[in-house]
Amino acid sequence: MTSTTLQLSEPFGQVAYREAGLSHSGKAAPVVLIHGVGMQSAAWRPQIEELAKTHHVIALDMPGHGGSDRIPMGSNLPVFLDWLLAVLDVLKLGRVSLVGHSMGALIAGGFTVCHPERVARVALLNGVFCRDEAASRSVIARAELIGTGSFDLETPLRRWFGDTPIEQAARDEVANWLSEVNIDGYATAYGAFARGDALYSDGFSNIRCPLLALTGDDDPNSTPAMSQAMADAAPCGHAIIIEDHRHMVNLTAPNVVNAALTDWLHTPSEQGELT
Repeated sequence: MTSTTLQLSEPFGQVAYREAGLSHSGKAAPVVLIHGVGMQSAAWRPQIEELAKTHHVIALDMPGHGGSDRIPMGSNLPVFLDWLLAVLDVLKLGRVSLVGHSMGALIAGGFTVCHPERVARVALLNGVFCRDEAASRSVIARAELIGTGSFDLETPLRRWFGDTPIEQAARDEVANWLSEVNIDGYATAYGAFARGDALYSDGFSNIRCPLLALTGDDDPNSTPAMSQAMADAAPCGHAIIIEDHRHMVNLTAPNVVNAALTDWLHTPSEQGELT
């Protein structure tokens, strides 16, 4: 599957994305996928292959990742929300089913709070939510270090993967994507990720569409407690915890994740949108 680029309005430059599946002219909302820091749209391969059987699927490269242009250094989470709105507008998409992983989950959750009319349902995979003080200090310190140009490839890989064959195979893929990322794009995204975990948390109580919060029970940073808190905060929230998996569940437990997303896509939105 090849990557396509489109020009956005200033200051966002070009967006790159992968597209598959049915035309979005039907009644089902298109599915938009947003990856995490250091990744690219190719990281959604198992989900694209499965969800494209029934839906129009669009996987985006975040700013400064894959083929998408960088946004200004130091941009915070609201700028990423503005970027997503510009992408949906240029693609002429109305309401979408929005899926985000890690940083992508922060974008998806915040966007749903701020633009509920554009979201039929939202799924937050390995998302962070209201870190405690110690975790917040640690991730902000890491963001500041990355901002100086220091990028340690092994640290996230050790956190994200265990020793099983499927995890090691996914680790190799992820290591390749991390090694290719633009350091300035990475630093900007990580800074927004480090400081954005509570920015829209108060608005989760106003999310009326179906919300899925999913993580691995061994993810030390996007914890099961965080996913449960997100689900509890939203009126139509539901949490799924995948046993014996860590941060990259969409790659290490693709069948379980795909089944959860398929069920979520068949949950009617508040407007009665069909799948």
